[in-house]
Formats: sequence, structure tokens, C-alpha cells
Amino acid sequence: MNRLQDKVAIITGGTSGIGLRTVEVFAEEGATVVFSGRREAEGKAIADKLGDSVHFFRADASIEADMQSLIQGAAEKFGKLDCIFNNAGGPAPVGSIETVDFDKSMEAMTLLFGGVLLGIKHAAPIMKKQGFGSIINNGSIAGHLAGYSTSMVYSSAKAAVLQLTRSAAMELGESNVRVNSISPGAIATGIFGKALGLKGQAAEDTAQVAGEVLSHAQPIRRAGLPDDIAKAALFLASDDSTFVNAADFLVDGGMIGGRHWSAHQESVRSLGKAFTG
Repeated sequence: MNRLQDKVAIITGGTSGIGLRTVEVFAEEGATVVFSGRREAEGKAIADKLGDSVHFFRADASIEADMQSLIQGAAEKFGKLDCIFNNAGGPAPVGSIETVDFDKSMEAMTLLFGGVLLGIKHAAPIMKKQGFGSIINNGSIAGHLAGYSTSMVYSSAKAAVLQLTRSAAMELGESNVRVNSISPGAIATGIFGKALGLKGQAAEDTAQVAGEVLSHAQPIRRAGLPDDIAKAALFLASDDSTFVNAADFLVDGGMIGGRHWSAHQESVRSLGKAFTG
């Protein structure tokens, strides 16, 4: 407990899923948390529930004026900014490269990549001036390998986030500002429902079903949980990670570690049967 005592943290996309659980964990660990989202009623209800150390700021991560106000406002109100978790995201258009909607794809890129870019851009001068800070970006295993998202646009945006993380880390590390990313695997949240066209609470309600479906997608026989990502973010936000920079933390139960053992052994057996007729 108290690993973030006296720290000030911003978390974007904090009204549901990974963002919400990270808000809860950071608050439990002693941080003053400012979280953002587009859903004002939900945000205010969460802040009221979690207490005086948690503050909601309505902001759209894809709009620069919103992000600038969020970040500068938090730093001015609380006197510093120890951490920002650029977590806000959402689904992107699905389909073939021949049918993908260009305008909707650019909207998705503006949120998934642009929101991270804006978070780094406006946190950087504050953290450089104070001489410390941790920037955490939410990536994805889909940014590492093709075929791990319902959308090639989503995968491309997350690949861009991973490269942006490394590039920014090389620059800001010289000012003692660390930039790292987390790449979740199959995490049971409402994003799968959203990707398939469901809205609001209907999408959020699919998390449990998604968890059941995804429980065998990785060597560890359960789906990932928002708590798994929140705990990784906690490490990167804390003083336990002061020598970690330009890193991407895979939190995927081993999903993209290689070919799964049981599948590999089954192919070996099939090959043996083919050889013996």
C-alpha cells in the first residue's frame, strides 16, 4: 500500500474497463488521481464514490484543447504531475483493406494514436521543468503482430503508439522523464462488444462473456482482467521503476510468446501419423 503516496496522476479514459480499475488502484495506493472521459455523468459518479483524492475532468482525448486543459489544469491545481497514463481508446473499423472506411479509420487513429501523442506533448514540458515524471501509454499485442485485433486500423494505431513510446523515451529520458508502454493481451472488457457494434452499457455487459470465450487464448488459462493492466501501470508509475525507460510490458498471459505447447504437440502427433501412414 501507499506506493503512490503524495503523487499526482492523470488517467485518460477512466470511466470504464482498464482505465477505471487503474483509477481505483492508484487511489488505493495513495495517489491524487485526475481521470478523464467523455461521459460526464459516469465520471462524476465514480469520483463521488472513490472520495476526495479522485477528481473527474470531462475531456475528449482526441481534442488537443481538451488534453491541454486537462494536463495543465491538474498540474496547476496540485502543483506537479508525477504520472500520466494515456489509456483512452476505443474500437476501430473492421473489414478488409478493400472495404475499410477511410474517414472512420482516421477518426480512430486520432483517438488511439493522437490521444497518446497529445498526452505526451502536453505532459512533457511540465515534467521536464520539474525534473521527473512517468508517462505510460496503453499499447496492445495487436501492435506487435498482425491478426490479434478485429481491426487492422486498431493494430496499426497501436504499432504507432509503441514506436512513439520509444522515440519519446529517447528524448525525454535525458530530462529524467520516463516513457513506457503496456501491451495488453486478451483483457475481458467491453471493447470487444464495442468493436462489434454494441453501445454503452450493452457493450460493457459483454465483458464476462468475452472472458469466458478468451480463457483459452493464451497458455495461462484465463482471460486477462483490467486489474492485470492496472497493476502493471502501478509499477511504472511508482518509484520501483525509476530505471525503466523505453520499455513495453507485455501483459498477455504468454499469448504472443510463441506457439502454444498443446497446439504444437498436436501438430507433432499429426505429423507422426502422416509419416507412418
